[in-house]
Amino acid sequence: QVQVVESGGGEVQVGGSLRLSCHVSGVTCSNYAMAWFRQAPGKDREVVMAIARSAYSTFRGDFVKGRFSISRTNHNNTVDLQMNGLQPEDAAVYYCAAGLSITKRSGAYNCWGQGTQVTVIS
Repeated sequence: QVQVVESGGGEVQVGGSLRLSCHVSGVTCSNYAMAWFRQAPGKDREVVMAIARSAYSTFRGDFVKGRFSISRTNHNNTVDLQMNGLQPEDAAVYYCAAGLSITKRSGAYNCWGQGTQVTVIS
């Protein structure tokens, strides 16, 4: 059974930090690449950061600008997203995904979580 479970979302003030965590299980998930996407109301889903199994290769959306970092632990298939300096425009539902390659294309990821809400208040 495939499971992608996110945790760590919530409400934070402008400039604050949150750490999102994700655990992937299930033999049908291709977890060479693990990624975080986000989707705000009325907007398309966009990649936040992605990381390869080796952890030497990462990808980040242009808006990250050094504020976020991604890390993974392969032995238990977890990926974390540390977000600092959060701004109102970062508010969205954040989704964890696993797939074969690092890419910004959501269609390349075959396993998805249900999402966790991040709210930034001023």
